[in-house]
Amino acid sequence: MPSILDAVVVGAGPNGLTAAVELARRGFSVAVFEAAETVGGGARTEELTLPGFRHDPCSAVHPLGIGSPVFATMPLKRYGLEWLHAPLPMAHPFDDGTAAVLSRSVSETAASLGPRDAGTYRRLVEPFLGNWDTLVRDFMSLPSTALPRDPVTLARFGIAGLPPSTWLLSRFHEERARALFAGLVAHVIAPLGGIATSAVGLVFALAAHANGWPMPRGGSQSISDALAGYLRDLGGTIHTGFEVKRLDDLPPARAYVFDTSPTALARIARLGRTYDGYRYGAAAFKLDYALSGPVPWTAEAPRRAGTVQIGPRARDIDAALQLATSGRAPRSPFLITAQPSLVDPGRAPEGKHVFWAYGHVPAGWQGNLTDAVERQLERFAPGFRDLVLARVTAGPPELAARNPNYVGGDIACGAASGLQLLLRPKLSLFPYTTPHPAVFICSSATPPGPGVHGMSGHNAAKAVWRHLRKAT
Repeated sequence: MPSILDAVVVGAGPNGLTAAVELARRGFSVAVFEAAETVGGGARTEELTLPGFRHDPCSAVHPLGIGSPVFATMPLKRYGLEWLHAPLPMAHPFDDGTAAVLSRSVSETAASLGPRDAGTYRRLVEPFLGNWDTLVRDFMSLPSTALPRDPVTLARFGIAGLPPSTWLLSRFHEERARALFAGLVAHVIAPLGGIATSAVGLVFALAAHANGWPMPRGGSQSISDALAGYLRDLGGTIHTGFEVKRLDDLPPARAYVFDTSPTALARIARLGRTYDGYRYGAAAFKLDYALSGPVPWTAEAPRRAGTVQIGPRARDIDAALQLATSGRAPRSPFLITAQPSLVDPGRAPEGKHVFWAYGHVPAGWQGNLTDAVERQLERFAPGFRDLVLARVTAGPPELAARNPNYVGGDIACGAASGLQLLLRPKLSLFPYTTPHPAVFICSSATPPGPGVHGMSGHNAAKAVWRHLRKAT
């Protein structure tokens, strides 16, 4: 290790690893320090329940990972990353035994919404389909890290996406379309009436049509391991089992980059009250299951879908989110579920399956949502409980203990609502810098926010290498 490194990265989640790679491949000396014994952050895979059942403790499905502009520039396939696609990216079942779907095909998606809303959906998404690669690059580079490549399409997307999703939902006639789209918005754990929530739903829908909602073979750990392998080949070093409590714990460097929550950064770097206004949001209550067989969905489409949303009406979804964000646990939670072994049989012993589900609860909530979650699952998959070989639950305290970035169990590392959806962790055009000239932040508390896509790390790395070049 050089006597003075160019950059030290704290936290080996996808954003920290991406920032380190971006700096290393531009010739800077980089070392990463991670408190856990392995790399991964929110992209890990572990045997949580029984031997041979490999679960993702947090993220499992990666619509923004396969479409990530920065991942596309890296040879991650060479380091073992392989994307696997279910026949359907997502299904949304209803009580009548049918389901709406989010398919790679716009036509199949539109048809599943019913004749009254098929045309509305087509008109909503088709202007952006041929421009997805440039649109996602422009959208995920905001607020100021690059000039837009396609400002006209970006502006058009802004016009469609800036209003609350409740406005967009009003364009649909039937509950099928409203429920499916409301579920897409709910992935950021925020009420449907917030500013720019239409953009959230649009991004997830367009991602499915452009690249699908895939899972990595072997689990989310494959993403982190591929980034780590690439970094090491570029000359970067990774130190695990190293908890950083203050800047003095780290070796001398010209820049320090934190893949941490703003709260942890302020404490470690002694930044005072810099992030006192930063808000954390509602939490997740997550269950990982070892099953003796596939989930017995009543509707046919969920049996072919990598992700299944459970919330039969838009108002049910919004009510559950409103309760969680106002401090009460919903009795009928909106659920996001994933079926990894549907596309990756190696994740479980032969004939067995892993299954993943979470609902939303208040930050720091210490109750048990298991019964409410399983009632919802039984509603759309009767007999589900009979298949359960083992389950592991993780409420807000457990999620925060596993990953310190999940303050209060907030897996988005900050409320994705109000202006904070767009401008985080502070109201600034330079969100990756801090009052300390050599300290930067690159976690999902910075734009473009939650998800395993590495773009927060990429954007922060730009600010870092500009700082390093000025200093030479």
